[in-house]
Order: sequence, then structure tokens, then C-alpha cells
Amino acid sequence: MQFPEYLTLCQDWVNRGLKTELDKLTDASLPESLHQALIYTALSKGKRVRPMLVRAVCEALAGTADAALPCACAIELVHTYSLVHDDLPAMDNDDMRRGQRSCHRAFSEATAILTGDALLTMAFEVIPDNALVPADIRLKQSQVLARAAGCKGMIAGQSLDIQATGKKTDRVSLEKLHSRKTGSLIEAACMLGALSAEVEPDAVDFLAHYAHAIGLAFQVQDDILDATTTTKTLGKPHGRDAELGKATYVSLLGLDQARHQARTLRDKALAALQQGSPQLPGTLAVGFLENLAHYIVDRCS
Repeated sequence: MQFPEYLTLCQDWVNRGLKTELDKLTDASLPESLHQALIYTALSKGKRVRPMLVRAVCEALAGTADAALPCACAIELVHTYSLVHDDLPAMDNDDMRRGQRSCHRAFSEATAILTGDALLTMAFEVIPDNALVPADIRLKQSQVLARAAGCKGMIAGQSLDIQATGKKTDRVSLEKLHSRKTGSLIEAACMLGALSAEVEPDAVDFLAHYAHAIGLAFQVQDDILDATTTTKTLGKPHGRDAELGKATYVSLLGLDQARHQARTLRDKALAALQQGSPQLPGTLAVGFLENLAHYIVDRCS
């Protein structure tokens, strides 16, 4: 199987898992607007990089896709919640996301806030229901995701992003911001994949170095795409970083140096993976992890 096929496979796989979770809400007596907003956002067309990472790491460690699915769904629910809230008028005030109207534009601002809240809390219902891994592992998975999404991870990164908007920043501060805002969930995806295979992340710590590098590379490439591509290609308004005065790798380093930084981070990720590959029995999935590092830097949307 080639990487584009694997990416499509993972997208379809996690979309089915998300739909299964959303179908459980049918009998929950939810207001129709909230139910529709949850479907609208959770099943919107996303790249599903984080769920793919959960699955690929799990399979690289000889685990199964079935065991990885709950964590894959959970991390995508958390990621989607963050996008819904990020688009709100009090945050970035964006009208489009993933090629469609932002949740608060399609429904209402209040519904978007509640939708984000619901997506976040759903994530922590999904993990404990996974009977394919032991209870102590499920507890660790919940802790990993909570830390990555919370005040020591993504939320801290979002707060740093707000503080840095419209101000000059340095490279160290920018890396700290994005390693939390974007990188924390990507690193968590690797840890969740390892735990889904019942392998302690400390035993494969090279995957943390791999994930840290691709997490930053993902953000660098996002900054580049925002500056160079169209709204149609991005699926969200382009040029918003500059318009809002966001601290980005492009604004700090310039376009050419930002591209060089993305490639450097990709190479660091590949080196970490190469160093640890003897510990990964799933050679096919290891190849997909390598391809993912290239995809993150080479993608155009």
C-alpha cells in the first residue's frame, strides 16, 4: 500500500469511528441545532493527521487498528473542538474552516461554544469505553490527552499566541508557543499510539523526538501556506496571520528561511525515526511514519 492510500484509509477509518460515536447521541435528547453542529464539525473534511499518527505508531509497534481507534477518535474530537473555538469572534474571528462556513457562522456563536465544549468532553468518554486495552492503559491515555490539551499543552499555546499577536517575538519564544499550540497534540498522538499497542512511551522515547519535530514542521508549513496559497486551497481564509498580526515563522524568518526550517525539522524527525526503527516491528507502518514527515512539509493544503 502506498502512502496516499494509507492516508485515505485512515481518514475513512476514523470518520467511521467518529460517526459511530455521534450516532450514540441520537437518543440523548439533544437540541437539534447542537446535534447538527456536532455532526457538521466532527465529520467535516479534515486531513486527520493526528488520528493517522495514532494508528501508524500503534501498528509500527505491532498493535492493531481496532485498539487504536478510540484514541484516534478522541484526539480528533479534541483537535476539532480547538478549531471551533479558535474561529470564534473573540479569538481569530474566521468565517471558514475545512472548506465550509465556521461553526459559529453556520449556526450561532453560542452553539459553537457549546459544540466545542461537547466535542472536548466526548473525547474523554470514548477512551474509557475501549475494551481492547487494559483499564490501567486507558487511564494513562486519558491523562496523556488531558495534559496535551490542557494548561500545560494546547491551551497554554493558545494563550501565548494571543499574547504574542501584534508584538515582536524571538525564535525561542515562537518555538515554545507552537510546540504547545500545535505540537502538543501531535506528540500526544504518538504516545497514544504506543499505549494502544500496550507499549510505554518511555520505552520508545525516540518517537517523542520524531513527534516534536513533525509538530513544529506542521506549524511552519501552515505559516508558509497561509502566506502563499489561496483560500480555496487552504479551506479557510488565507493571509489571516499577517492581517491579525500573528507571530509566525514567516514573519520572523522570512519565506525562504521558513521553508528551510520546515525541511530541517523534517530531517530531524526522519533521523529520530531511523535511530529507533530497530525497536519497531511493524516495518510497513514505519514507512508510513517516514512518509508522513515528508507529507507534512510537502503538502499544499
